[in-house]
Amino acid sequence: MINVLKKKLKTTIKFLTFFSAGIFLFWLVYKDQNVSELWDALKKVDYFWIWISIILGLFSHFVRALRWNMLAKTIDYNPKTINSFFYVMVAYLANLALPRMGEVTRSVFINRYEKMPITKAFGTIVLERIIDVFMLLLFTLIVLLTQIHVPLDFINNHPEIAEKFSGLDVSKVISFTAIIIVGFVLVFFVFKKRIKKSKVYNKLMDLIRNFFQGLKTIKTVNNKTLFILYTLIIWGFYFFMMYVCFFSIPETSHFTILAGLTTFVMGSYAMVAPVQGGIGAWHFMVIATLISYGIDSSTAKVFALVCHGSMTAMLIVVGFISLIALPLVNKNNK
Repeated sequence: MINVLKKKLKTTIKFLTFFSAGIFLFWLVYKDQNVSELWDALKKVDYFWIWISIILGLFSHFVRALRWNMLAKTIDYNPKTINSFFYVMVAYLANLALPRMGEVTRSVFINRYEKMPITKAFGTIVLERIIDVFMLLLFTLIVLLTQIHVPLDFINNHPEIAEKFSGLDVSKVISFTAIIIVGFVLVFFVFKKRIKKSKVYNKLMDLIRNFFQGLKTIKTVNNKTLFILYTLIIWGFYFFMMYVCFFSIPETSHFTILAGLTTFVMGSYAMVAPVQGGIGAWHFMVIATLISYGIDSSTAKVFALVCHGSMTAMLIVVGFISLIALPLVNKNNK
């Protein structure tokens, strides 16, 4: 009982810490904004485009579920498409509670309803994340080749960020990491026979094998062309989910595809920040990018608030619906 309470307390503290950090960043971004002016601007937004954005977002998440099904089938699992969609949405909901919690939560639900080992499920999800990183880097390359002035403007306007990175001693980080790795290797070889006989070692090796089996599903996927197509659709609709929001505000309706892609990429990197749903960090990056394109600060803040708010609201609503629907759809599969 005490351990359960400690675990709940630890989770609550983590939630409050990350959430407080996000709210603080959000406050820093909007503290000088006149509330009545912001409210008037929000009333002038064309919400037709916001609804289009939500639909595009849902479609991209559905395609993500279809793509994951392809990975699951390579290791002899055949989940319902609706289940896979629910897993994706519950994961996004979990990320809004605790950063990086979504991957673990999704693995747990897959294990519960598909009977797939958690580590194997986690391996497939990590594979998805690796592909996501590759796509983000591809988009980043396009931005650097065509819109390099925007990231440079951002660095020039925010030298404090550049200073933090320049103060990082990479050699010390590498040296410390190398010492840790060498230490583990030496301990393993010295106590090799004893370690291999332990139950913990065998259990750990089973977990590692399952994890890598999940990662290797990309090699045996049946239709690689379809898999690539799904990936392009997912990221294409991720982008357009944001891009159509520009049409909801007259001052940003002229934005080109490249300007939109730059804003999308800058915002995507902000989502890495350890705060729920990128709150505050995403707003900061997107607003700074829009200002680099000549959009005034007030309009940029309205855009960021509407775009991020609609995406977050969709994830919360559909995430909770998925959480409720999963046990109902799988009454005979618990």
